[in-house]
Formats: sequence, structure tokens, C-alpha cells
Amino acid sequence: MEQNMNNTNGQAENVEQKLNNMGSEKKEEILSNFGEFKEYLSGKVSMGKKMGMGEEQLANTAQKVGDYLSTKEEPRNREEKLLQELWKVGTEEEKHKLSHMLVKLVG
Repeated sequence: MEQNMNNTNGQAENVEQKLNNMGSEKKEEILSNFGEFKEYLSGKVSMGKKMGMGEEQLANTAQKVGDYLSTKEEPRNREEKLLQELWKVGTEEEKHKLSHMLVKLVG
């Protein structure tokens, strides 16, 4: 169990580090249009599946991305604003379910 927690923490740090290191121009390109965001997320989900990640692992990663975006980025469109508002009011369980739904949406 402790190894799983360490792996989860390491995964969260890795996700945040990658997002922090992404160039502002590339980040703006992805976040400026919800279709671009879905396409980007779809590519990452596809890559995760090829690496053998299951739906639960993909949802956990999507949740880390959601946590990052909700605290570090301003929404660039209505869809992102809605997701941010849902994220703010959701419990951890609801955020996790929303992450599953996002993986299904783009998968």
C-alpha cells in the first residue's frame, strides 16, 4: 500500500513537472480551444494505453491534470470554465468520476 502511495505521489509530481515545463505558447495552443484540449488529452490517453495503463491509472493521471489546471491555469473558454467550476465544488470522489468521464470522452 505504501509503495502504491509513493507511486501515486511520484506520478502526481511527474504530471505537474511536465505541465510546468511545457512552453507557454504550446500550453496556450492546447488550452485556447476545447477541441484542441480534447485532442491533446486523447493523444495522452492513447499513449497511456499503449504503455499498458488501465482505465483507473488513466483516470488517476487525468485527475492530476485536473488538479493542476484548476489551481494553476485560467480557463480559456466556456467548456474549461464549466470543468473548473465542477472541479471546485466536487468532492475527491466526484473529481475522480469526472476524470473517468473525461478519459471516456477522449478515448
